[in-house]
Amino acid sequence: MKVRVQHRVKFGMPGTVRRMAGLIGLLAAMACPAQAGDLAAEVNTFIGTQDEGNTYPGASAPFGLIQVGPITDHYAGYRYTDAKIRGFGHSFVSGAGCWEQGGDVSVLPVTGSIGPGGAFDTSKKAESFDYKKYASAYTHEGEIGRAGYYKVRLTDYGGIDAETTALTRAGAERYTFAADQKTGHILVNPGQANEKHEVVGSVIDVVGDRVVEGKLVTKSFCGGHQYTTWFRIEFDRPFKAFGTWDKEGAVPGSRHSMGEQWQVANGAWLSFDLGKSRSVTAVSAISHVDAEGARKNLTADGKRNGKLVAFDAMRQQAQDAWRKELSGVRVQGGSADDRSVFYTALYHALLQPMTGSDADGRYRGYDDKIHVADGWTYYEYFSLWDTYRSQNQLLALLRPQRARDIARSVLAIQEQGGWLPRWGYANFDTNIMTGDPVTPWLVDLWRFGALQGREQQAWAALWQNASGRPPMGSRAQGRAGNDSYLANGYVEYDRAYPSKGMDVDQHHGGSATLEYALGDCALAQMATALGHEKEAALLHQRGRNWRKVWDADTVDAELGFKGFPRPRIEGGAFYSPPQGGYSPRSNHGFHEGTAWQYQWLTQQDVPGFVEAVGGKDNALKRLDAFFAYDDLVKDPANAARKDWVVGPYSYYNQYRYNPNNEPDLHAPWMYTLLGQPWKTATVLRAAQRLFTNAPNGVTGNDDLGTMSAWYLFSAVGLYPAVPGSGQFLLHTPRFERVELDLGNGKTLRLEAPGADGGKLQYVRSVQFDGVDYTPVWLDWSRLSQGGTVRFDLGAEAPTTGWGTAQADLPAPLCAAPGAGAR
Repeated sequence: MKVRVQHRVKFGMPGTVRRMAGLIGLLAAMACPAQAGDLAAEVNTFIGTQDEGNTYPGASAPFGLIQVGPITDHYAGYRYTDAKIRGFGHSFVSGAGCWEQGGDVSVLPVTGSIGPGGAFDTSKKAESFDYKKYASAYTHEGEIGRAGYYKVRLTDYGGIDAETTALTRAGAERYTFAADQKTGHILVNPGQANEKHEVVGSVIDVVGDRVVEGKLVTKSFCGGHQYTTWFRIEFDRPFKAFGTWDKEGAVPGSRHSMGEQWQVANGAWLSFDLGKSRSVTAVSAISHVDAEGARKNLTADGKRNGKLVAFDAMRQQAQDAWRKELSGVRVQGGSADDRSVFYTALYHALLQPMTGSDADGRYRGYDDKIHVADGWTYYEYFSLWDTYRSQNQLLALLRPQRARDIARSVLAIQEQGGWLPRWGYANFDTNIMTGDPVTPWLVDLWRFGALQGREQQAWAALWQNASGRPPMGSRAQGRAGNDSYLANGYVEYDRAYPSKGMDVDQHHGGSATLEYALGDCALAQMATALGHEKEAALLHQRGRNWRKVWDADTVDAELGFKGFPRPRIEGGAFYSPPQGGYSPRSNHGFHEGTAWQYQWLTQQDVPGFVEAVGGKDNALKRLDAFFAYDDLVKDPANAARKDWVVGPYSYYNQYRYNPNNEPDLHAPWMYTLLGQPWKTATVLRAAQRLFTNAPNGVTGNDDLGTMSAWYLFSAVGLYPAVPGSGQFLLHTPRFERVELDLGNGKTLRLEAPGADGGKLQYVRSVQFDGVDYTPVWLDWSRLSQGGTVRFDLGAEAPTTGWGTAQADLPAPLCAAPGAGAR
């Protein structure tokens, strides 16, 4: 998901940033030498922290509930070129495009006097306790971002080294003050979070001489629903003095304060005697259940035998967890940068959804009641419009047990909230984005075996979603456009339709229709397998509803291509702007894209698409124009940055491929589905150039690992292009050998001798377990059993041979009966 912001950014980065990015690996190695072959050190958590990648460099466990990292001026938490760190937050969402992404409970170490007339002046109205004012400058020299560990030098306050690490439900920070400092302070600020992240209210209590705890209520993602986070922080030694502040001022010795919306905020300071040790360690935990949940989480992951886990011990445990997680995918070949980009992408893809149940199994459901996940893990934060396209399938492939719990979590949301989610945040739906992402997302999990024993429950929830809509009094939005879609086969385009959040399907009727049809086709596969024949026939037919918004007369005035999707308004007429002359490059009726980019969201009915554009040759010419294919062949290293959509938020008035956003992520494989797999390979080599070992090394928002998962699939030689099919299309791998542990005791090996990501290379032939294999796809039922896929690569594009015969292509899922060859 990408959300339009006021400013524009360039695709490249300033020269200073490029130079600093090049130093990251060297400086990190100097500051903290890594073991040879250490996969945790292969990860560079700074990738994606510039140019709206919106990742964070701080520490998290795989699928962790808590994340501990720096907060700068950027709405996503941290931007590589920001000058100051405001504090270290304890909750972050990786790669999303909305504001309000966590950063809760900001903690910053400082020095200086706290009192009347001091550096932190308690005689004034708490003005000096605003984190925008007390934020510290920092340096990238020696800054380390690895899986499970972050370190930075704060250059103000005499110089302070800050380190963070995290396990699933508890994290730790270690602050080391300069040798000449006698007193160090820790500011705990629950009243301010990320930039634009509005804290509605907050409470903090100083407990004894080692603990602070409290809660904060914030608004979610893009100004949505309020939710509560409870926190507890314990220190490894007693503080000698303390106090709190609120909008009225600061009070030494006070143990309690509350803050309210849009005020200077509130918090507490804790002062430590640095005579014996210059380092102060804080162990922290959060919960979305209650205060007791935060306490139990801290005890479970932050203590051993009643004592706090030492920072280095927790860091070792955290990085060992990541080493185990990352070792399930092994690559050979490529440069050191290639490996860092690959393993960082894997790291980003394994951060979410995030653990939602506390150590005792309790979680807060969508009915706002407390439930218990007994023997399984409940997960939160479901960016479904993004993740259904790549990240979901990657988890199902590599982490089947987690995928089962993730699927069970979404079914629990339906049980407790009454409807399946669209973009689930903590314990509510934000109703961000449009279409029907939960259907292809959940159907794919069914196809990959993650719903065993719950198939009928999932079917009932999906059929409810596909055949109706929630009442207006429900927070859920579901398929808001179903009234017109079920009656007429399309979602009416109506910008005045009331929304339960920032988005609603009627505001983007053209793209919503295409999304509904794709979901219907996927669900038809499930209905057929479960014996719901009547519903399967109806859904199969509805899988072709993209045709209901296809206008055969719409023309691209510049290029001359005729026939594009176009939104329909109430009464059935195609929409026309007041100025007249509908353009397929316009922003009318398509969410974060144009008709040019959404026309390819017809992969379930390729024969129908071919017919609609006037034949296969015309379809291929249209793809060539879309990708600027001739330029890619001439200059594969640079053409993508020059010819494609290059701004993270440049959604509209475009006719070219947008590698920064989700709607056309699958489009490179339309070549494969049309019998020209070598062109897919050309496009992928060009696109992979956009993923680099640098802060701007993610193309567009990473969207909870979606872009990272896309890159991983592109690099290993597989892609799940058609939801509900269980099919993975084959293409040229980037590495000579990749081994994927499938989580079921089986391993899939993909071998491509001579593979070189810096060159255009094409598949000449494929063998599977030593036998020639002509199909251009692998079915899940066969892939999941493991084995070896061996690609024979060449430098010349083979216009005949492997993958070009009609018999080698997968059958379309929802083509019209009797549809001819493509």
